[in-house]
Amino acid sequence: MANEHKIDINKRESLGKKGVKQLRREGMIPGIYYSPNSESSTPIVISQGDFHEAVKSGARIFNISVGEKKQNVLFKSVQYHPVTDQVLHIDLYGIRMDRAVNIKIPVHLIGDPIGVTEEGGVISQATTEIEIICLPGDIPEFVETDISGLALGDAINVGIIQLDEKITLVTPEDTVLASVTHAMKEIEPVVVEDEDEAFMDEEGEVPAEGEGDSEGESRDKPAEGGDASKEKDAGSE
Repeated sequence: MANEHKIDINKRESLGKKGVKQLRREGMIPGIYYSPNSESSTPIVISQGDFHEAVKSGARIFNISVGEKKQNVLFKSVQYHPVTDQVLHIDLYGIRMDRAVNIKIPVHLIGDPIGVTEEGGVISQATTEIEIICLPGDIPEFVETDISGLALGDAINVGIIQLDEKITLVTPEDTVLASVTHAMKEIEPVVVEDEDEAFMDEEGEVPAEGEGDSEGESRDKPAEGGDASKEKDAGSE
């Protein structure tokens, strides 16, 4: 049986962009309430505090008062700021307890896969929630699936999730739920020596053209006047 939680909402009078921005600055969340038959909608406002309390309650069905009439609703759509995660807008859909609804519920993985504990792999959860159809009173808070038997390279699909007979799965059964894959290895970059660097001298400068050769030749040449002195000595003998 789904939990229920009461939240306080008020009809929203500020409909323009300026009015909506002012509400958000005051810690309020603008939204829309849609009647069960979707024939009418009412602009509403709810405080950030009341919204977060409702989420923490774990309930899936919420009790509100629209005018003088009490109504059961679902959080159908919640928009968040991409940077601050502030709630920007919320849609509440009225429901009838005797009519089935489409809703998404979280999937929790339990157990430690042998592919992780014994084979060094990592678990990857590709699907974190599934869509179902059921009566509002039968909506589960979440569903669990045991993955302890997964070995390295194994994968499981959504179809293995065991649901109550009162619940119909909408998400395709062949949708990948989780898998155990090889851990990514960090590859160290290979440093390739630049050809120019190989010819740099100790000061980090590239020798001028012909500079290296002239130094080599100077070491091989005899001292200036060396041959002439030898000839002179030979003549004197």
